[in-house]
Amino acid sequence: MSGAWIFICGPSGVGKDSVIASAQQTMRERRDIVFSRRLVTRPAQTGSDHDPVNETDFLGLMHTGGLSWHWKAHGFYYGIAQRYAADVQAGRLVVVNGSRAHVHQLAPSANVRVVHITADPVHLAERLKLRGRDADSAVAQRLARNSLFDGLKAECVIANDSSVGVAGQQLADYLTGPDPMR
Repeated sequence: MSGAWIFICGPSGVGKDSVIASAQQTMRERRDIVFSRRLVTRPAQTGSDHDPVNETDFLGLMHTGGLSWHWKAHGFYYGIAQRYAADVQAGRLVVVNGSRAHVHQLAPSANVRVVHITADPVHLAERLKLRGRDADSAVAQRLARNSLFDGLKAECVIANDSSVGVAGQQLADYLTGPDPMR
């Protein structure tokens, strides 16, 4: 039996980290679902969902096969350690906080699933401004970039326009629900 990679993607500010954390909390007893940690060439901040790594070490992992997946977004490298491939081979679902650009270019595969988290553009703009990482011009660029992914193919779409708990439960329901690939 083979498991699957579950890529969770969506625009900046949509609340992917929060939705994933909410679902993970709901399913903490499940051993057949693994929530991967990303390696990112960005310093960790309070509440970060990634493990920081410097660019030299990241590129070394990339070139020596130490990463199952890798991509670059917003000036940083992101990757998923190769060790998670063993979980997929053992029949587990491995949840990845991914990138729409990376997912958009993946060839169809029997062991890759996509969950697209969306939100109303007004909510996105508010959230991006509140987190304070970007200048107003960068927020506008991020919002404009969203139209590039209007046709993203996803097996599940979750609108994170109400509470994180509701969206987190929808993700948990998808991960634990009937799925012909599991």
